[in-house]
Amino acid sequence: MALDLAEDRRARLVSDLQTFYRESFDEELSAFRSAQVLDFFLGALGPQVYNQAVQDARAFFQRKLEDLEGEVYEPDGL
Repeated sequence: MALDLAEDRRARLVSDLQTFYRESFDEELSAFRSAQVLDFFLGALGPQVYNQAVQDARAFFQRKLEDLEGEVYEPDGL
């Protein structure tokens, strides 16, 4: 599964990578190289992070469904 980023988000991440390399390693990273690093991490980590997020969301909703009455019950006031 390929992760497609909006152009503005991609540009911001490329810039953030350049800043990170400059501040952390005292090394300049070109926009091209930064985009390559971003593509590598999206390909290597993206599916795992996505799948974990789906599992976390499923578990959250499962817990809510298990106690649906407790989550949505409204006393009738009588």
